[in-house]
Amino acid sequence: MAKRLPSAPPNLPGFSYVRALGSGGFADVFLYEQNMPRRQVAVKVLLSEVVTPEIRAMFQAEANLMAQLSSHPAVLTVYQASVASDGRPYLVMELCAPTLNQRYRADPLSVAEALSIGVKIAGALETAHRAGVLHRDVKPSNILTTVYGHPVLSDFGIAATVGDVQATGSVGMSIPWSAPEVLTDDTTGTVASEVWALGATVYSLIAGRSPFEVPGTDNSSAQLMSRIQRAKPEQIGRDDVPARLEAVLSRAMSKKPEARQASALEFARDLQSVETELGFTATPADIAVDGWVAAPEVDDDDRTRIKGVVTVSSAQQRRRRRRAETGSDRTAVRETGEPQTAVPAPRNLRAAGWLIAACVVLGAAFIVTLSVVLTHVAQPSAIPLVRNVEGRVIGDSVEFSWHDPGLSTGDQYQVSVDGGEPSLQRGTTFTIDHPDRRVCLTVTVNRSGHTGESSTPTCVDPVGAS
Repeated sequence: MAKRLPSAPPNLPGFSYVRALGSGGFADVFLYEQNMPRRQVAVKVLLSEVVTPEIRAMFQAEANLMAQLSSHPAVLTVYQASVASDGRPYLVMELCAPTLNQRYRADPLSVAEALSIGVKIAGALETAHRAGVLHRDVKPSNILTTVYGHPVLSDFGIAATVGDVQATGSVGMSIPWSAPEVLTDDTTGTVASEVWALGATVYSLIAGRSPFEVPGTDNSSAQLMSRIQRAKPEQIGRDDVPARLEAVLSRAMSKKPEARQASALEFARDLQSVETELGFTATPADIAVDGWVAAPEVDDDDRTRIKGVVTVSSAQQRRRRRRAETGSDRTAVRETGEPQTAVPAPRNLRAAGWLIAACVVLGAAFIVTLSVVLTHVAQPSAIPLVRNVEGRVIGDSVEFSWHDPGLSTGDQYQVSVDGGEPSLQRGTTFTIDHPDRRVCLTVTVNRSGHTGESSTPTCVDPVGAS
């Protein structure tokens, strides 16, 4: 099948076209020179034949998500996003090279380099997951290299979302790095499936092939899918790969999601333990501190959102930091924050006493002020109550709807099905596809992390349910 030629580059104000960089199923990537500030950038442009009003809205939501995360050192930087004069949405991004994807099959990476890349990308995924965002297409070709040689994760959900809207019936999956439950359409993505994909990616970088390829045999899509369902990857087959690393990657690619590492951070810790055993310096996994990464507000149609994300509490992070300071935490997970400055000791006890007294006074004043502010913030007034939630059967689905009780800017609906983990949204409808039993839904208004009174549960019996 002949390779598609790139589409015509759009005319972008403030940018000068240089040349085409690559073509994909849904977009082209071009090299432009930005006029001010002057620099070369990569511009990803959706193809005109896939652009619909829904695609345009979803592309904008995904661009916002990627921009929110691009401050992470292992996430590709997005400079801006807009729509060209010909109607095609585009992203202006940091110019990087796909060197890993070009290199690993011909020249597999060293164990040390692959472990380092795995930890860094795991840090990027953990940060995304804490922000409530799924990538859904982790694979070697989506790990680019900056001009300084740093690995960065690209395409946060953009290609996956476009694929979801097309008539393929699934999320633009990459079979060799897709978890079994994704291939069987049991889910379009979870934290567990992302751990699977990252484990398969690290495996590929070391082995020079995807985990379920068997050299010299039929490696068609059908055969790969059959082997992935059995979840028994081939041995890497390198003398410098320790059994401990094989076990870590095998666990990440377990058939049962609950048997895998529970998070990208846990996967990073396993890789760090292998680094330590091999005598390498443990690679830090950059994780944003509490309060820095807030779940960005996105459109209701965004499909990379994680339902009911469980985040690590401040108390847990403080315990981790204390363990790290006392040497009881053997991992090298780095939580980026403000640097601490050492204060020289006072010259005499009298000066020390005055200094301590001043600190106590200032600290007390700060605590009083902070408590007043927190008391004011922690008591949001008049959180509205959602009333009269209605449910109805539409074909094979059940749709719930309700009227806006008067949300303020920043408010969201917290929706819970059968008392399970809640999800957040702005829209006033919620659809459950193909339920096989009675389903009950409650809706609560979430304001700045505080919730009001829940609605009365509304239950619907789907057609054909017993």
